[in-house]
Amino acid sequence: MHIGSGVFLLVLGAILNWGVADRVSGVNLHVIGLICMAGGVLAILLSLVTGSRSRGYSATRTATVDKATGTTVERVDVES
Repeated sequence: MHIGSGVFLLVLGAILNWGVADRVSGVNLHVIGLICMAGGVLAILLSLVTGSRSRGYSATRTATVDKATGTTVERVDVES
């Protein structure tokens, strides 16, 4: 999940918990709102933890000019 999904779950949970005054038979909207908010916080935290890891790659770009045609040739080497 991405941070946007977590924010969406937080907003949806807040609306269900504090913004909806209707009652549905057999469904507790306040509890569903709390569950959505907890899931949103968890999604945001997991996104931040997995996104902060080092990607672990390096790229080297080399540009040379082809003497026969006069065009620039670029080469990119990526190492994991």
